[in-house]
Amino acid sequence: MKPMGPIPAWFADEEGMLLIGGCGAASLVDEAGDTPLFVYDMAIVEAQVRRFRDAMPRAVHLHYAVKANPYAPLLARMAGQVDGFDIASGGELDMALKAGMAPDRISFAGPGKRNDELEAAIFAGVTINLESEGEGRRALMAAQKVGKPPRVAVRVNPDFDLKGSGMKMGGGAKPFGVDADRAAALARAMIDAGADWQGWHIFAGSQNLDPLAIIATQAATIALAGRLSDTVGLAPPLVNLGGGFGLAYFPGDDRLDIRPIGVALDSALDSLPDILKGSAFAIELGRWLVGEAGVYLTRVVDVKVSQGETFIVVDGGLHHQLAASGNFGTVVRRNYPIAIANRFGAAPAAQPVTVVGCLCTPIDRLGDKVALPPVSEGDLVAIFLAGAYGASASPSAFLGHPSPRELLLG
Repeated sequence: MKPMGPIPAWFADEEGMLLIGGCGAASLVDEAGDTPLFVYDMAIVEAQVRRFRDAMPRAVHLHYAVKANPYAPLLARMAGQVDGFDIASGGELDMALKAGMAPDRISFAGPGKRNDELEAAIFAGVTINLESEGEGRRALMAAQKVGKPPRVAVRVNPDFDLKGSGMKMGGGAKPFGVDADRAAALARAMIDAGADWQGWHIFAGSQNLDPLAIIATQAATIALAGRLSDTVGLAPPLVNLGGGFGLAYFPGDDRLDIRPIGVALDSALDSLPDILKGSAFAIELGRWLVGEAGVYLTRVVDVKVSQGETFIVVDGGLHHQLAASGNFGTVVRRNYPIAIANRFGAAPAAQPVTVVGCLCTPIDRLGDKVALPPVSEGDLVAIFLAGAYGASASPSAFLGHPSPRELLLG
């Protein structure tokens, strides 16, 4: 038997049926029309936003990383909850604008921006986070074509990383951002060429559960932004401190306490380098805001035994929930929290079972030797922490199965 991650405390049951946003899982499937189904509870997202606001200094802006979950109804609600959107493609630019986010509160990061994406961003008036000197050159060319100066920030590849992060985005050789020792020169060159410089984007890592590591990285980020700004000779309008706030996906994970991060950041902002004292600051979060709000519901289509091991076969799989299968950013496969939605809280059977999807590949495994109540055909399997990097981050076209349904509550 292998352990699973902790089920978030938001969820309860009524007479054995999992409740999501106060509604029974089976009734939500009926409302949506079928499984597989992603359900997102907006009340949980709003609670996370309040948790952030309560813990962080009031001066710190909250940005939402659209890549975490770009579901259109969710984005429309997020536009009223956060101070800005961070996007990573021309497609996300279109989504962000349609959601109602003001262009001057959208920043566009990501390596490999196409010329037409740069032109669209400049025309719309969003901030381009430059990832290289070459991208800066192409942004100036695009600006000439569009006929307006580009709004730009410089994404910095810092000379440090976020210790213990699930995905390291900075430190060492990286495809993201401009190395710290060249970032100021690029900013100065863009300013001299007539660009509207918006500051720095410094993102060292993500998915971290250690408050002390995040505190240390934020302190190093502020110090770096101060040194770079001194070299440029101008105060940056905004310093994006990145994110890094992680979720407790796996066995042994503890939920991140962000209160000490807020206390330390408040102290850091009280003792800023002189050149940053008029700058705004932002924290960019994706999974931390929406991850716990999502549940993936998939129906059992078969229960079979092979060589003494029981397999629960469902109508979903990694083509919808790649992360839960262990094939999205993890080295060792571990079990996400999983339950039988229509027997939520029931005692597990004596023998563990393995939950697999409907794809013809051995990596389509959603629960590996997990303890679940007795399972029958037609039961609903619930996979938690499905609100981030689920439907949009999975290979939905693989083998031609239907795309999952999505439903926003609240």
